[in-house]
Amino acid sequence: MGLIGRIREDIEVIFERDPAAKGVLEILLCYPGFHAIIMHRIAHWLYKHHIPLIPRLISHISRFLTGIEIHPGARIGRRFFIDHGMGVVIGETAEIGDDVLIYQGVTLGGTGKEKGKRHPTIGNRVVIGAGAVVLGPITIGDDSRIGAGSVVVNSVPPGSTVVGVPGRVIKQNGVRLRDPLEHGKLPDPVVEVLRDLINRIEELEEKVKELEEERKKEEVRE
Repeated sequence: MGLIGRIREDIEVIFERDPAAKGVLEILLCYPGFHAIIMHRIAHWLYKHHIPLIPRLISHISRFLTGIEIHPGARIGRRFFIDHGMGVVIGETAEIGDDVLIYQGVTLGGTGKEKGKRHPTIGNRVVIGAGAVVLGPITIGDDSRIGAGSVVVNSVPPGSTVVGVPGRVIKQNGVRLRDPLEHGKLPDPVVEVLRDLINRIEELEEKVKELEEERKKEEVRE
């Protein structure tokens, strides 16, 4: 499929995924995610043909205009949709499958300065929630869901639901592996530490109370 066909699909998927979309002209003029992917497809074509500097310049202009940074080397599949999009970062060796949806603030980043594959591979029909961070040359399996604010550093099997910091699989192929967490109430490591401290304080208070009662009983006996 040629570039024009890909652009047509990119418009169609916005109508499918965003109920706020009212018309083609509105999408062409008012959707920064659409602008970013169109400029990326042009930059990527030039990058593949070893055109120097211009692909990076297009990427830089796109970042300035949309707030979305996509390296021209990133490989992005069909019907890719960035909803809202501000703050999205997609690294050079990232690979994204078909029908993927990501929200604002998502990072598909690397974990070091080594050459070669260092960014994630995202499967087909994956949804990545706002503010999620996916790092390293890991694979996110087809039909997976990454919760908002999650930090994923390990590969994820197909059909998984991942939440938390670090990311943990709580569902796989519809089967619950852990207690479900609401979209806006993902695990917070600071809260978990505070909860443990509170539990330990309560245990110590209980022991002190028991010792105090024993001391009073001994005084009565004397």
